[in-house]
Amino acid sequence: MPVNQFSNYPGGFSHGVTIRGVPVLTVADGNSWYVDSGSGNDSGAADGTITKPFATLDYAIGRATANNGDVIYLMAGHAETITNSTGMAWDVAGISIVGLGTGTTRPTFTFTTANTARIGVTADNISVDNCIFIGNFLSIATCFLVGAAADFSVNNCAFRDTSAVLGFLTIVTTTVSTNSDGLTFTNNLVRSDATTTPGPAVSILNTIRRVNVSYNYVVHTVASNNISALIEHAALVVDELLCAWNYVYSINTDTATGAILVKTTATTGSGLIMHNRIRAQDVAAAIVVTAAAVQYGMFDNLYTGETTLLSGFVLPAIATDA
Repeated sequence: MPVNQFSNYPGGFSHGVTIRGVPVLTVADGNSWYVDSGSGNDSGAADGTITKPFATLDYAIGRATANNGDVIYLMAGHAETITNSTGMAWDVAGISIVGLGTGTTRPTFTFTTANTARIGVTADNISVDNCIFIGNFLSIATCFLVGAAADFSVNNCAFRDTSAVLGFLTIVTTTVSTNSDGLTFTNNLVRSDATTTPGPAVSILNTIRRVNVSYNYVVHTVASNNISALIEHAALVVDELLCAWNYVYSINTDTATGAILVKTTATTGSGLIMHNRIRAQDVAAAIVVTAAAVQYGMFDNLYTGETTLLSGFVLPAIATDA
């Protein structure tokens, strides 16, 4: 009898599935569009199919239907340059942007020309997976500026600086007095090499709820003392925060007025900060989460600043049953 070379999973995948780093969407409610900068074009000669792809993501977004479950696939090797604050608008609700390829063949977006070069997100329920974003200008303010756009999701992406002077200050920034609830930033790699004081991966400038920042790896090769490497939300209320299983490697030496993981002066809100692992170089009185953040439940966050071979210790310290 012939051997069945296929595997059957009748129960499906309750949390989704990726194969070689690429999300697999087994059911698509809406249209599927394909984009390829190498072979596509943005004219009547292309229809967005895999054999006649579009050339740019912005053009494909313009063809999508809001809240229709449309998926835009960026082909392996796809590349675009973002030069200003308006050239790349993610403004159609409910679209999924999926990069194909692995390693350096993943779709790549390079930010140049101005420190205001960015992607503006202004519609609800947009997600992006498996892409590379490169900062190639001095002090780029942010990669994504999230306006009135709830449930924006960034997953399994890489963010890199070009040199010691060219790169991102922040990756995701929300804007004042807008609804960006449901922000998700998961499974991403952020490497910051720029000397222009890199900031947190996620900068929250509005009250917000349902924030998930988990399973990320953040590397700062240049000191940004007293500035968080992961999350900052000033005095603003964040409810239902989940900040878990993040890994931070930083050469920061001073957290006296800041915190390496989460920096805030807010004392109200809700959420959990747990299972994070931090290696930095503040050996005197390191602060992982600013002391004002009493609204959060802290569990099993480990820190080490030692140059000797010692495991990290729990920080903040373990409480007693007082």
